[in-house]
Amino acid sequence: MKTFIGIDLGSTTTKAVLTDENAEILGRGITNSRSNYDTACRVAKQEAMIDTRLTLCRRELKGDTADDAGKLDELLTRLELGFRLEQFLEQLDDLEQTCRQQITGDRFAGKENAVGEVLTAVFEKLRGEAPAMYAPGGERKSDFFRDIAGSRYLTVAEETAKEAGVPFDLLLNVYDKSIIEVENRPPSDDMRGKFLRSLNAVVKDAPDFGVDTGMVEKAVKAALEVELEEAYLVGTGYGRVTLPFSKEHIRSEILCHGLGAHMMYPKTRTVLDIGGQDTKGIQVDPSGIVENFQMNDRCAAGCGRYLGYIADEMNMGLHELGPLAMKSTKSVRINSTCTVFAGAELRDRLALGEKREDILAGLHRAIILRAMSIISRSGGIADEFTFTGGVAKNEAAVRELEKLVKENYGEVKINIDPESIYTGALGAATFAHRALN
Repeated sequence: MKTFIGIDLGSTTTKAVLTDENAEILGRGITNSRSNYDTACRVAKQEAMIDTRLTLCRRELKGDTADDAGKLDELLTRLELGFRLEQFLEQLDDLEQTCRQQITGDRFAGKENAVGEVLTAVFEKLRGEAPAMYAPGGERKSDFFRDIAGSRYLTVAEETAKEAGVPFDLLLNVYDKSIIEVENRPPSDDMRGKFLRSLNAVVKDAPDFGVDTGMVEKAVKAALEVELEEAYLVGTGYGRVTLPFSKEHIRSEILCHGLGAHMMYPKTRTVLDIGGQDTKGIQVDPSGIVENFQMNDRCAAGCGRYLGYIADEMNMGLHELGPLAMKSTKSVRINSTCTVFAGAELRDRLALGEKREDILAGLHRAIILRAMSIISRSGGIADEFTFTGGVAKNEAAVRELEKLVKENYGEVKINIDPESIYTGALGAATFAHRALN
């Protein structure tokens, strides 16, 4: 099967989309961009390949009834979770081995054995917790290894070190040095082996779902046997100049976001993309070709990085900002979306007795007001309007956008795809498809 791949190397996340010969999406992949763009590119592509195998499994497993389809979907969910558990444990082993290699030098003199014993206890506990995180309904802080392993390592290591009488800063030191190395070593390419091991576990439970286990095994193995030929690849995004491709395989992110939005919503005429480092207002014609655009200048004020900084200041997860802002009863006026001054203004507002949810509502409004100014300079908003990028998943940002669009442009259809973060990668994959067809 010929496939076409688009890779969007963003400042915070790298996305990949894989399509077939009919330009239909087979798989999507995402990872944090790291400091090593080459690794981020490989991991995002690998993730898209994994998602593609799951798509092919779904095509092979088609239920005759809605009930059958529901059972098969649950089995496929368990198959993916089993695969992810295998992948997580593999990287956890790598992290432990790398941590042990850091127990050297004068700082550890006389404490090597004690630190090693604490590491053994920490990683035993992390392995013990892993199956619950990857069980149906299990909760994880993130889908990125660094986020999942890091948060639990620090918590467990601090508790264990205290009990053992070992300085916690030694455990922190070995982790900080090790996680960068591990993060820049992608998981092994043994995709087939991980899927088959996960399949064995799923098949054991399959009778409980009233599903033919032989059919499930046959379908999954058939999906794994499909040869995926990489026909053409196009890269885009903030770090596209670092991608290991020739210039013929590079497209600007403006062109890719415009075309990607058109592929998702063919009637799109205006696109707003708020990414980690920039905000783009784009006008496209009926074919998805860019006619005009504007971007933020000088800095990343009001972009995803800004929200990340606010989350850190408030000791919250980035995904928690939107839901908390939705609880506000009033919007506090925020004078600056500058990341440098955000912390100071935030602390001043809290000191004045303002509620966190009201401050966050004001922050989200300030971000969207800045975006509206960029859209206005690009030519305003025409029906239909498509909002893309990671911030499009933030419900508070969407609420403020809908308010401001209605206030300034009247009733306009606003499109927000659940997979909007992949818009640039989809546009790149579409360019790849057109390049060969």
